[in-house]
Amino acid sequence: MIPDLSRIEWMPSPPLVPDDGPISLDLLRRMTLGDTELEREVLAMFSTQAVRLLERLQVLPEDAASVAHTLKGSARAIGALDVADAAEGLEAALRTGDPADALAWLGTAVAQARAAISDMLGAA
Repeated sequence: MIPDLSRIEWMPSPPLVPDDGPISLDLLRRMTLGDTELEREVLAMFSTQAVRLLERLQVLPEDAASVAHTLKGSARAIGALDVADAAEGLEAALRTGDPADALAWLGTAVAQARAAISDMLGAA
């Protein structure tokens, strides 16, 4: 006998990879060994640094690729993976000569990460 599948209440499947949002909390906790004070400290430092580096990148200085690389490394270290991907995209765009879209993407990613950080720091 074949069951009547129309009578089954289906539930949506969870995503295969959890989406923490702009900051991977799992990665952040691993990098800080679960030290919540250290988490707060590195998040605040990253937020400040990201703004400063993004401001430098807006004028596309001669060392823009190095600045983007620095931001990429800092972002990966705290779990801001969208920022890291966008910074990597800017590095590539700088090599090809048209960084405008990549710079806009990076600006959006930084803004989203900073908003998440602000929420996280305000919640404790």
